[in-house]
Amino acid sequence: MKINPFESAKQQLHAAAETAHLDKNIVEQLSAPDRYIEVSIPVKMDDGTQRIFSGFRSQHNNARGPYKGGIRYHQDVDLNEVKALSFWMTFKNAVVNVPFGGGKGGIIVNPKELSEGELEGLSRGYMRQMFRNFGPEIDVPAPDVNTNSTIMGWMRDEFEKLTATEAAGVITGKSVSEGGSEGRTEATGFGGGYVLREALKAGLVKGDRKTIAIQGFGNVATYLSEYAAEHGFKVVALSDSKGGVYTPDGINISEAENHKKTTGALKDLEGTTNITNEQLLELDVDVLVPAALENVFTADNADRVQAQFILEMANGPTAPEADKIFAEKEITVIPDILANSGGVAVSYYEWYQNMHDEKWSKEDVLSKLDSLMVEAFNEVLAAKEKYQTSFRTAAYIVATQRLTEKML
Repeated sequence: MKINPFESAKQQLHAAAETAHLDKNIVEQLSAPDRYIEVSIPVKMDDGTQRIFSGFRSQHNNARGPYKGGIRYHQDVDLNEVKALSFWMTFKNAVVNVPFGGGKGGIIVNPKELSEGELEGLSRGYMRQMFRNFGPEIDVPAPDVNTNSTIMGWMRDEFEKLTATEAAGVITGKSVSEGGSEGRTEATGFGGGYVLREALKAGLVKGDRKTIAIQGFGNVATYLSEYAAEHGFKVVALSDSKGGVYTPDGINISEAENHKKTTGALKDLEGTTNITNEQLLELDVDVLVPAALENVFTADNADRVQAQFILEMANGPTAPEADKIFAEKEITVIPDILANSGGVAVSYYEWYQNMHDEKWSKEDVLSKLDSLMVEAFNEVLAAKEKYQTSFRTAAYIVATQRLTEKML
């Protein structure tokens, strides 16, 4: 049975509310999005026919600033997924203390089936239907699954045409030449790396081998792998959607990247053994990083996880039932709303630069991000120790307390 990610998200909030005796009215308000928008998008296809696509936007909460969150193009996008992702964005922004709320959008489509012209028509059509709900101080979308800076550029251009304004800050994740921020590409992966470094300093990573297994090898996992390797970690396993590779001697990240570019997959990487994604999750390593999918840890497999430290770089990779098992096994889990928040932090930096007509160097951006992630980690660690609870519950406590200050 498919796990409902929005129900899982609410359970995480309610666990924090019970632990820290949070304001019940605030918790109730945060348990549902402010609004949910669904639109039909007519697109003229290359063969002259017209197709209607369904598009969504969940605007969860804007107490701390404009709604903020990506737009994904995927054939399996649904209401509960988008609501959950907008919910997590609200708390992610509050954990790292940037002045944004939470939003998320999507279109039900397999973009691989569309030509570039059809993709542009779809993207502009989405903005035509949604533009009254967007704006630099209202709701600021960004790329997500199967979307990129080119698609964001089309949407920004359409918004500016429709509103007769120049509004670089209406969208983040733009190309650098179009007002995007230096350091945005590395931000999520490096942000997770900074948290891992601080956890190591705090003695939270058990075992002296410093071995790490990463499920996923997209942009986030690539930069996290590089950062971890530079800081003494041995990346012994990686995977993509087609399977994984393992070697106790450690994987050369550059060689893995080149192999994937050449062959289209990680499998059969020289010097490694092919493994499944399921096998990767059960390896005997010091650090395990889910960096791909939601709900990879469930009641069915959590008991077989051997790693004693999990860094959640994917959104919602752990079902509540798995969290309970991890607590019983004394496995430390750094939650997604802290671990992978580097991306939205630098999205805020991009928005700030746009709104103030500034341009920061990559070094400046990543230095600011490092300080921000260290501060967020220490605040969550302090809440964990104060309430004698998990990192996940502590992160929700920190976030909800910040939201409560603005909502009361």
